[in-house]
Amino acid sequence: TTTRSRDSVDSLRIPREPQNKATVVLGAQWGDEGKGKVVDLLAMDADIVCRCQGGNNAGHTVVVDSVEYDFHLLPSGVLNKKATSFIGNGVVIHLPGLFEEAVKNSQKGLQGWEERLKISDRALSNLALLIFCVVFNFHQAVDGIQEQLRQQQAGKNLGTTKKGIGPAYSSKAARNGLRVCDLVSDFSVFEEKFRVLAGHFQTTYPNLNIDIDAELEQLKGYAERLRPLVTDGVYFMHKALNGPSKKILVEGANAALLDIDFGTYPFVTSSNCTVGGVCTGLGVPPSHVGRVYGVVKAYTTRVGVGAFPTEQDNDTGDLLQSRGREFGVTTGRRRRCGWLDLVLVRYAHMVNGFSAIALTKLDILDTLPEIKIGIAYTVDGKPLPSFPANMDVLTKVQVTYETFPGWCCSTEGVRSFDELPLHAQAYIRFIENFLQVPVKWVGVGKSRESMIKLF
Repeated sequence: TTTRSRDSVDSLRIPREPQNKATVVLGAQWGDEGKGKVVDLLAMDADIVCRCQGGNNAGHTVVVDSVEYDFHLLPSGVLNKKATSFIGNGVVIHLPGLFEEAVKNSQKGLQGWEERLKISDRALSNLALLIFCVVFNFHQAVDGIQEQLRQQQAGKNLGTTKKGIGPAYSSKAARNGLRVCDLVSDFSVFEEKFRVLAGHFQTTYPNLNIDIDAELEQLKGYAERLRPLVTDGVYFMHKALNGPSKKILVEGANAALLDIDFGTYPFVTSSNCTVGGVCTGLGVPPSHVGRVYGVVKAYTTRVGVGAFPTEQDNDTGDLLQSRGREFGVTTGRRRRCGWLDLVLVRYAHMVNGFSAIALTKLDILDTLPEIKIGIAYTVDGKPLPSFPANMDVLTKVQVTYETFPGWCCSTEGVRSFDELPLHAQAYIRFIENFLQVPVKWVGVGKSRESMIKLF
């Protein structure tokens, strides 16, 4: 028995590869890169598709059979009827928004989403994880008030989506936030906590009007609808990672340069949308993170305010905006447009360690006679060795560009790399060589079929 026990212990000391690893899709710029399309492509044969952070401030558009679906909280993979969609621990959720989104997409053809959606829960007394906060209507109101105050005091707001994500994460950090596990447990206890939280915001913001009784009545109804969807998120992910062979896909929201720690602070979101957010937002050990795919638009866009070194506030920017239909999925705001910035993308790769790149919207460049890529920054004539943390510095940089001849023909019907114009091929190869990361997919249109797979 002793020998057998010792053998058992010895076997534990032999390093073992994890049974299953999660494939991760992340934005490598300021968002709106086309992550939803890449996730949709990979989700077709996935068993589980997860959202790990953010809230309904994210917006992913997926086109299937000429039907355009817009997702904000639901994982894009919910369109796969064979996959389980999982909303993880690090997500903040506005309940009316979740059900409204499901109804809108159901009218377009999304069916049976309730049967394949799981939402993470974790009992507060069981320590460990910061789990799934709930965005209430007053969080959204506070978001708007805060943005208004910033505008009055400093003359510049942050460009928030006013979806209440920042105030909800603030509640979580202040440890007075309410989670889904609170909502689906004893409602009388939840009501007491809710009244305290609402009172806190009313004291802080005297102009905030909250009909607490009406809110609670609405939430009571949502609790009943939500209860069948809620599961123990840590156990769910552990079982998926360590059980029978499964393809697990993680859909990042927002993007690297919007990360609360690594982004262009303070013009960022309120969560970690780099690869570390996968571990904290889902309860996934780092050893179970597999391939990490960075999604890069063939040019650069940004919504709202903040430094944008390669921005083209001219006819070129207008052409990119018009051809790319660059309007935010969540807010409808016009996106600012500019040349591809590889200094920025290289920085995103440093943080995330991309296994490969999905280069999207190459077709938007089809009509340009000349195309530029930003490859270096200087300030006052001196080269910057790295991407600056200080936004005052980033607003002053001069960009060094590499100039390429355009291909001046349509790529929308192309379905292989070899069919692409030679100048388009050269553009892609330059990106690979600069980043030292291979391009795995090239997007030349809106549909699934328009994603060219290189390897």
